[in-house]
Amino acid sequence: MRAILLTVFIVFACIGCSRDEENELTGESDKMKEIIIVAMGDSLTAGYGLSEEESYPAILDRRLRTEGYNCRVINSGVSSETSSGALSRIDWVLGLSPDIVILETGANDGLRGIDPVLVEKNIREILFRLNEAEVVIVLAGMKMVWNLGPAYVKKFNAIYPELADEFSTVFMPFFLEDVAMKRSMTISDGLHPNAEGYKMIVENIYPYVLEAVMRKQNR
Repeated sequence: MRAILLTVFIVFACIGCSRDEENELTGESDKMKEIIIVAMGDSLTAGYGLSEEESYPAILDRRLRTEGYNCRVINSGVSSETSSGALSRIDWVLGLSPDIVILETGANDGLRGIDPVLVEKNIREILFRLNEAEVVIVLAGMKMVWNLGPAYVKKFNAIYPELADEFSTVFMPFFLEDVAMKRSMTISDGLHPNAEGYKMIVENIYPYVLEAVMRKQNR
């Protein structure tokens, strides 16, 4: 009888060890799973005037992989797109099964003087849809030029920090930090980043992306 009980104990112990090993392997598999990052935005994301390899999503993808992160960055930038256009294709973006979305939108709205109330409404709906899909969000803030008038600029610039707080996103205060209005960082139109400008954008956005990756891995 003792021999039988000992045999049963050993069998169950082995099963337990096997399950522990399986859980460890599964956990390791989860950590090794590729993280899909979708860079959603307008021409500032698309890389207007440059090759695909020079756009910020491509540079970000290379840096993450070089530093050992199993991430794939998809460039989902559409030139001339407004926040209304971004909202209209949110289903398409979600169809890419993103783990993280970097949302950069609104610059074209501001340059066209579109009512900040509409811009805020559009971005709020995008963030709501992404949250609902359990996507980690990096919201890239935008700031408008002062020649649109102080009242408009104040309302527009306030959109991003308020929504970032409301939805608890990872928040980059200004997407074009250290790039906007600098000739050495923009192409001939003075608005869109050049290759050096995109390198600066990646340098600035990188810590926020890593924060998003950590959030994803800890969920």
